[in-house]
Amino acid sequence: MPNITIRPAAPEDTGLILTFIRALAEYEHMEDQVCATEELLADWIFAKNKAKVNLAFCDGVPAGFTLYCFNFSTFLGRAGIWLEDLFVLPEYRGQGIGLSLMRTLAREAVEGGFGRFEWSCLDWNTSSIEFYKRLGAVAMDEWTTYRLTGEALVKLAEGK
Repeated sequence: MPNITIRPAAPEDTGLILTFIRALAEYEHMEDQVCATEELLADWIFAKNKAKVNLAFCDGVPAGFTLYCFNFSTFLGRAGIWLEDLFVLPEYRGQGIGLSLMRTLAREAVEGGFGRFEWSCLDWNTSSIEFYKRLGAVAMDEWTTYRLTGEALVKLAEGK
């Protein structure tokens, strides 16, 4: 049985975080969309404190991560956790690392009195979908996620 440890990331882990982000992008066939740099991550995660990261280690070796932030439910009147990324390196999957990472965030949500813990998943990622269902997660099929980025975001901000 491997020794799995989870700890919050520190600024000196920024390079490792970027390595995991690039590996996740490769897994999702989105390598061309990664614009993150160590400088950007250090600024937004550690200097501005706009996101948090947990790192997973298997027998002392980096094996996975979660990157998350907080949202707010007006209906519940309390904050929630938004999981942006969960990733475990392929060679460490099936050993309980993903479960340990998810339990860590669930504990943070419960101990903090948060109202919910949410994330999205690509519809082709059946192994992740099955994993989430085993945790008791429910797909929010009636909701559609919308996104503004790049030029569309700038145009809206400028009133164009």
